[in-house]
Amino acid sequence: MAEYGHRPDPDKLLELAAREKRGKLTVFLGAAPGVGKTYTMLQRARRLKEDGVDIVIGLAETHGRSETAELLEGLEVLPRKQIDYRGRPLEEFDLDAALARKPTVLVLDEIAHTNAPGSRHPKRHQDIEELIWHGIDVWTAMNVQHLESLSDLVTNITGVKVRETVPDIVIKRADDVLLVDLSPFELIARLKEGKIYLPGNAERAAEGFFKPENLTALRELALRRTADRVDDQMIDLLRQNAMEGPWASGERLLVCVGPDSLSEKVVRTASRLASGLNARWLVVSLTNASTAGMDVAANQRIDKILDMAERLGAETRRVIARDFVEEIYRLSRRENITQVVLGRPRGKAFSNPFRRSLPDEVMKRLTDVGVHIVTGSEEDTAYVAPPPQRRSRIELAKSIAIPVLATGATTLLGLGASNIVHLQNLSMLYLVAVILSAMSSGRFAAIIAACLSFVLYNYFFIEPIHNLSIAKPHQLFSLIIFLAVALMIGDLAGRLRDQVARSRNQAKSTQALYEFSRKLSGTARLDDVLVAGATHLHATLETGVVILLPEDDELLLQAAWPPDMALDSTDMTAARWAFDKNERAGHDTATLPQISWQFLPIVTSHGVAGVTGISMADHSGSLSENEDRKLMAILDQTAIAIDRALLMRENAKTAALQESEKLHTALFSSLSHDLKTPLASITGAVTTLRQLGGKMKQSSRDDLLLSIEEEAGRLTRFVSNLFDMTRIEAGTLKVKSSPVDAADVIVSAIERMKRLKPGIAIDTSIATDLAVVSGDSGLLGQVLFNLLDNAAKYGGDSPIAVYAKNDAGRVVISVTDQGKGIPEKDLDRIFEKFYRRVKSDGRAAGTGLGLSIARGFVETMGGTIKAESPAIRKRGTRFVISLPTFEKAGGETASR
Repeated sequence: MAEYGHRPDPDKLLELAAREKRGKLTVFLGAAPGVGKTYTMLQRARRLKEDGVDIVIGLAETHGRSETAELLEGLEVLPRKQIDYRGRPLEEFDLDAALARKPTVLVLDEIAHTNAPGSRHPKRHQDIEELIWHGIDVWTAMNVQHLESLSDLVTNITGVKVRETVPDIVIKRADDVLLVDLSPFELIARLKEGKIYLPGNAERAAEGFFKPENLTALRELALRRTADRVDDQMIDLLRQNAMEGPWASGERLLVCVGPDSLSEKVVRTASRLASGLNARWLVVSLTNASTAGMDVAANQRIDKILDMAERLGAETRRVIARDFVEEIYRLSRRENITQVVLGRPRGKAFSNPFRRSLPDEVMKRLTDVGVHIVTGSEEDTAYVAPPPQRRSRIELAKSIAIPVLATGATTLLGLGASNIVHLQNLSMLYLVAVILSAMSSGRFAAIIAACLSFVLYNYFFIEPIHNLSIAKPHQLFSLIIFLAVALMIGDLAGRLRDQVARSRNQAKSTQALYEFSRKLSGTARLDDVLVAGATHLHATLETGVVILLPEDDELLLQAAWPPDMALDSTDMTAARWAFDKNERAGHDTATLPQISWQFLPIVTSHGVAGVTGISMADHSGSLSENEDRKLMAILDQTAIAIDRALLMRENAKTAALQESEKLHTALFSSLSHDLKTPLASITGAVTTLRQLGGKMKQSSRDDLLLSIEEEAGRLTRFVSNLFDMTRIEAGTLKVKSSPVDAADVIVSAIERMKRLKPGIAIDTSIATDLAVVSGDSGLLGQVLFNLLDNAAKYGGDSPIAVYAKNDAGRVVISVTDQGKGIPEKDLDRIFEKFYRRVKSDGRAAGTGLGLSIARGFVETMGGTIKAESPAIRKRGTRFVISLPTFEKAGGETASR
């Protein structure tokens, strides 16, 4: 155990924080019926009601006791739920009504009760767990005889088998356990007075269960269990408050179990031992490496034993080992085990003196660890493997025909060879026949082949020939040795065949899982991942599969195979339970076991991502261990793929948000600069004109009016660019394919530019036979103007060059400036919205939308645009536009 000094134990603090979010469970524990558990519980409920606490009676069993029934008066009692079972109504606790009412405290008697078929949960303690999970404090009552770890001990004490049990972990997790105690003599007196059972039942109880020795033993169990609980609470308080105290010794138990009936007794004994020592305990199932996975019934039996151990609070593990003693030794060292618990069946009259006893060998090997031996009774029997599945007629005929043919062919071969040469070791041929039979049809065929070889070899090759008698004693010895060797070789060859078959099946499963993983690794979309997971599970389990994922706080069906699978409201309740509680629900589980679906949570690194449903309608019984192992492997791979797809979706959203934020920032920056500057100029000019009026010279007035006109035009272009960019991104920009004289558009754009900037120098070279392009003249003119405006901003005082020519059925137009040029890494970025080459204080005028709009217009007309830099003498930038030519109806290209 870790030493924390004066620092609180973090695990206990986390546990305390988790409990604050849940309701609290209080258990009124008694040694036997009639001690007053329900009476005491209702008395406290009345006092709590008088104090103004919202307390409701969910269910209280008075068993006809008038003084207990009187305590219910004045308390709110929930109506019971009617459940029809085999034609007769049963009254049960209404869980949904309690959740809808949601009081502060709910009294729910008899936690060990088994609910009627058709209820949401098979056991009442599961109803209580759901109530606590929803934040409702629950009071309940039970007798110590119903604790699962004590059920067999109580049976030995009283002779009465306890049928309804509660897992010990439920009581261990309770927030408070209150002991309701009464001495055995007072309890017997109450029984005789008729305060526990009716007279007839009371007499039978006094003769059986209610004996002083029985009640004293049960009282001792209740007192010990309550004392253990108080000790646990004390240690928790010490750890949570970092108080020094007498810490537990840190005992840890290792419990070894198998498929035999004694293992249940071993687990229960270990549970009591661990509870008494306040120790953690590990239950291990040891399986021989050569037989692992061979016996399905044994595996199912071990599964049940391990499930029971988990319910009692143990950690469980499966281990495959060749040497059990050495594996137990390694586990003891690695897990810091202080005590080992083993079972030993009662010895038989004729035991094998050469077989090692596991308990004896463990005690020899573990000299510094305590070893507890749980002895079995006459009722405890060793596990016997079920008989092998009956062969089909074809398999049976094959198992007989192959050895008959093999031994017959060997006999004919031996007879033919004997006529040519004398053979000393003819029996070796028959061994080959035995091996071939074993490899072809298994051990049964090998046994038949060995027996036939024994008879045929004796009849045809051992004197006297053609007679089954043996003349010489040494030949009898040789024949017996031959039969023994043949049987052993046949058995070994048959085992090898079975192992090869299992290895082949495992290889197929591994290959299928590998192919599935590879398929998922190349799948990025969530929908494709879900469909792939559903189809692969369907192919593996040969049953219907559904996958549900949360969407807007609702669990929705996202994928199914076959696609027509559907779920009703009860199925969805089980699916939501599996999602919320991160545990299996539905068929063959503790929650809604009567439905035909079993739901399993899909757990990723970020928690439960969804739920997988397996249809059990066409499946015989429960999932086998092999099927369950395949299912969990597939779900693990699917969970990883879902996690990756969800992360990619979130990354895409994040990238989109970042890009949007970036665009918004650039837009606001552009608005603040490109709107504020011209507006300031216009406002200043208008203010000057208004204040000075006629006092100004005409030339000054004309300058101010020209400034207003230029800045208003600049604002108009800015707003126009924003409008054009909006149309491009929204996809509302429509272009009609019509003939456009590119030369005229170029000349018009140059003239417009010269009117805006009279001193600009533009060199033009346009081919005389320039073809007519297909597009929109207005959009093309705007593109050329934007390129000329960009060249004027960044080209300095050098002239701008505009060229146009025909090139392989297209028209190519280039606009070149002689400025500083553009770095190669930024050639693609200049077409992005709001991108500018001049930063901060050297910022050029403009919105950063011109080139982006130019690219949008050109691509809309079916053309391309690109930037090249350097363009002339290691300086400058060239923008090249390529547009398709306009073709006439006859396929000819139109020209000027």
